[in-house]
Amino acid sequence: MTHNIYLYILVMAGVTYLIRMLPLAMSKKEITNNYIKSFLYYVPYACLAAMTFPAILYSTASIYSALAGLLIAVITAYKGKSLLIVALAACAAVFIAERILTFF
Repeated sequence: MTHNIYLYILVMAGVTYLIRMLPLAMSKKEITNNYIKSFLYYVPYACLAAMTFPAILYSTASIYSALAGLLIAVITAYKGKSLLIVALAACAAVFIAERILTFF
C-alpha cells in the first residue's frame, strides 16, 4: 500500500481552511447576542491558558518549584502588579525553591 503524502497535506489544508472560513461565511451580519460575544471575547484567553499551564508545571526540575512560581505569579497578578513584576517574582520564586530543594 503506497501513501500519497500530497493527498494528506491537501486534505489537512482543506479541513483547516473550512474550520476557519465556515463561521465567517455563515455569519453575514454582526453578532448581537451578548452571550456569544462574551464567549468569543474570552476564547483567546482560554486557549492561551490551556497552552501555557502545562508548560508552567513541567518547565522546571521539580514540580514543587514550578508550583511555588505559579503561586507567586498568581498572588502578584491578583494584587494588580505589572507583567514585568509578576514575571520577575515568579522567576525569583522558582530560583529560590530550586536552591532550597537541592539541599533535600
